[in-house]
Amino acid sequence: MSRLGIFILWLLHFLPLAVLSRFGRLIGWVLYFVAGERRRVADINLRLCFPQMGQPERAALVRKVFQMFGRSFVERGIIWWASPARINRLIRVEGRAHFEAVRGQPVILLVPHFVGMDTGGQWIAQHADTVCMYANQKSEYLTRLLREKRARFGQQRLYSRQQGLRPILKGMRENMPFIYPPDQDQGVKDGAFIPFFGVPAATMTSVSRIAKMTGAKVVPAITRMLPGGQGYVLTFYPAWENYPGDDEIADTQRMNEFIEQRILEMPEQYFWLHKRFKNRPPGEERLY
Repeated sequence: MSRLGIFILWLLHFLPLAVLSRFGRLIGWVLYFVAGERRRVADINLRLCFPQMGQPERAALVRKVFQMFGRSFVERGIIWWASPARINRLIRVEGRAHFEAVRGQPVILLVPHFVGMDTGGQWIAQHADTVCMYANQKSEYLTRLLREKRARFGQQRLYSRQQGLRPILKGMRENMPFIYPPDQDQGVKDGAFIPFFGVPAATMTSVSRIAKMTGAKVVPAITRMLPGGQGYVLTFYPAWENYPGDDEIADTQRMNEFIEQRILEMPEQYFWLHKRFKNRPPGEERLY
């Protein structure tokens, strides 16, 4: 993303959310037609996860996925530059008691890759100092910008994946919530092939492992984008009971099943543009 693009995003954030929403859908339409490789990735993911879905229905869902992604991209200007008051007016919080119940103790906030996740993350950052990990971008400028904007409220600690878990665990032992999106394919070095909608998917087992190491509670936090200019809903779920168990594979399967249930509630808002099934079990052919 060029500096000019960032400047345009900054200019757009002054517009009302309803206008940004319509413009974001338009951007999504454009991306649908020009980003052929990502369109193919989304179609493959949906075909694997929803084999019962016909091609016309799947194509319509892919278009919606791009529209929601376009919205999340354009509306990101609000959470990057708008005042806390404006951001908070756009977010309705449900289940806040589940968030408050785990304050003052180690906690993993499970934040799967729904397109509204960054908006929910900014609400969390206004109400708690957290630790989280980020992926380095190809552009050093963009990496620096993302890090700066995600840390604009409070005393957030952000660490690159290359820094490993040690600083994360240190923050958790200081009772800082760990914001963790563990649902993308990072290989199986720190994970295993766990079914995701019935398809073996390289999945990190680290949620179970970190919970065991720190005694952390796991509280899912899911952000839904509402139609038009109606804003967002951030939902905190109850801390998982009897977690972690004795088997981190079973624990991770439980996590995947929870994410699957949330996807079924809003399939167009999951980040299907990611190559979720990039790594395959030995002997299986590549899917992309």
